[in-house]
Amino acid sequence: MQFDDHPLRYPLVNELHARPFPVLSAPCEAVYLAIKEPVDAANRDRARDMAHLVDLIHRHGGSRPEPGATHYSTGLGRHELKWESHTEFVTYSAFSQGLSPRAFDPAQAEIFPADWLAAAPGGRLAAVLIRVELMPETETELHAKFDDWFVGESLAVSRVSGGDAVIAGDFRLDPAGQMRFAVFVRPDTGPRRIGRIVQRLCEVETYRAMSMLGLWRARELNGALNGIEPRLAGLVTAMAEDGRPAEDRLHDLLAIAAELEAEATRHAFRFGATGAYEAIVLQRLEVMREERYDGRQSFSEFFQRRYDPAMRTVKSAERRLQQLVERATRAGDLLRTRVDVERQGQNQRVLESMDRRSDLQLRLQHTVEGLSVVAISYYAFSLVNYVAYPFAEAWHLPKSVTAAILVPVVVLAVWAGLRRIRKGMH
Repeated sequence: MQFDDHPLRYPLVNELHARPFPVLSAPCEAVYLAIKEPVDAANRDRARDMAHLVDLIHRHGGSRPEPGATHYSTGLGRHELKWESHTEFVTYSAFSQGLSPRAFDPAQAEIFPADWLAAAPGGRLAAVLIRVELMPETETELHAKFDDWFVGESLAVSRVSGGDAVIAGDFRLDPAGQMRFAVFVRPDTGPRRIGRIVQRLCEVETYRAMSMLGLWRARELNGALNGIEPRLAGLVTAMAEDGRPAEDRLHDLLAIAAELEAEATRHAFRFGATGAYEAIVLQRLEVMREERYDGRQSFSEFFQRRYDPAMRTVKSAERRLQQLVERATRAGDLLRTRVDVERQGQNQRVLESMDRRSDLQLRLQHTVEGLSVVAISYYAFSLVNYVAYPFAEAWHLPKSVTAAILVPVVVLAVWAGLRRIRKGMH
């Protein structure tokens, strides 16, 4: 029976194998470069990255990558070039067999020409030189290289991969802006294992740099929060101390809440990315299976002392921002409740005023109706008196008697008529 595959099945499987580790034999050298646009790198024009890669390839006569590619490898002279496009940056790795006479010679980086770097769509985020040598016969010789190549105060050294290799680095930039790492391997260490070690060192440095971008954003955020937090605290305190209308306070609080939401929106991506990059750094250090070498600090210990405080600062700023947003939200709920209560009080007073006016209008209406009865009765009496006068003379009745008889009858008739009319209207 024939089953149809999901249209993405093969692309998803191929993605697992799209970025293989390099295969390297000792001795060799690696030049690594990561380029990132300074602003909104995740939404950058990736066609510019591809054009920059193609420019480098054309300089060395290499083959052009496929359009839309996110990774690419080719030979450039005596170097093997590997290019990868990531969410926020692109990386270039150039590997070459053999060693230059001078350790960490800046000329190694000339595979990436200065004018080509100047035209890059972004800035240099990471630049690494890695020197892979066979393990010296004596530890004294190895220690001499450590002392010659690195700054002892920040030097980190570890045995990795079950003791097959020793890695060393001081995480400092040389005058050419390169960071240096040395890898010493046993003669029987396989090329794939060497490639994994070199790749992980490059990734540790790149993701360290990417995660520490959040530190500068955290410092900026803390500066902004230092101005917002006292305003929020003062507003909440004043809510219980002065008699200012809650609606006026609510406008001030909404302005503060809007500032906090703007800060949260501006920093959400960077703080989220920082957490993800930090996790990658720690995972890469873990998979290298470090062992202490000669009592020196390991890479993990170096990061614990120098890197972890930066990450804690970022997390602290993120928590502080979230807490202020929550405080502003709670204060807003409280103020909105007070506004509702004040408005209900105002509505109650308006209703009471309307009731009083209705009562006055009713009384006035009754007064007017009474006066209307009197006025209409007066005119009705005059008309009836004219009609009754001839009959009163015929019966020899005085005018006073006639008036006394007619007045109650006319008033009652008018009152009954007006009442009937009012009932008809209702």
